[in-house]
Amino acid sequence: MEFLIFDTIEHMKNQTRRHFLRHSSIGAAAIAASSSKLFANFADSEEGFIDLFDGKTLNGWHKNPQRIGHGTGGVWKVEDGSITGEQDPPGSGNGGILLTDAKFGDFELRLDIKPDWGVCSGLFLRGNDKGQCFQMMVDYHDAGNIGHIYGEGTGGFNTRPFDIDGKMKDGKLIGLKPKPKGEKPKINYSISGEKFCSLYNVNDWNKVRVKCVGKHPKIETWINNEKVCEFDAASYTGSGFDREKIAQTLGTKGSIAVQVHGGGSWPKGAKCKWRNIRIKEL
Repeated sequence: MEFLIFDTIEHMKNQTRRHFLRHSSIGAAAIAASSSKLFANFADSEEGFIDLFDGKTLNGWHKNPQRIGHGTGGVWKVEDGSITGEQDPPGSGNGGILLTDAKFGDFELRLDIKPDWGVCSGLFLRGNDKGQCFQMMVDYHDAGNIGHIYGEGTGGFNTRPFDIDGKMKDGKLIGLKPKPKGEKPKINYSISGEKFCSLYNVNDWNKVRVKCVGKHPKIETWINNEKVCEFDAASYTGSGFDREKIAQTLGTKGSIAVQVHGGGSWPKGAKCKWRNIRIKEL
């Protein structure tokens, strides 16, 4: 993909140079400088990132090897260039997680997500084969949340200040609406529920960025280039949170993982989809 983009940009730059050299040497210099700057910005934005998913296979990934609370692993496939997950068999209540073989500690992660309405999923950070992790919630259902941090298998602490509910018309999801929680969690930053619901692309792909740094990590999340949450494990004091126990359980490195929640709430045939998964170690 990068070679194709490079060739396209170089072709455009060459075409532009030839046109303006015939008419104005000053114009040619200006356009060449502008084109070079554009390409430099593109290159800098991708520097140091590696693909975790090749778009064709699940090489470099594995299901939870033993049964965990959500099930024996779920069904994971590559469809149209994305990883899709659903219960195994569909509607059975049997879920699980798909984890990277590689372990990561301090990193920036970028990916696209597209959950079907009604699924309860998650993006696991510093995860292990037992399903324990810091989780960025991908709870795409009534009373759900996307983008805040939850302690999956690590005390159940929850940082979300609002839930989301679906706006339905003729049985189809047409939008989201926020529902504030009674008690606001003690986190450094949270987007407002109203702003989140306005920026999230319903029934379409959404860009996610996550940054995780530190022994007791500071975790920041963005959806479609808007910051959603900033959680700092070094200072957080919420219910269910034991800083040292979590550090002992997870260590300073773990897998990136995606989840199919177990239980009967996952709609039969529904999937959560993930693509363009890239990471940069910090």
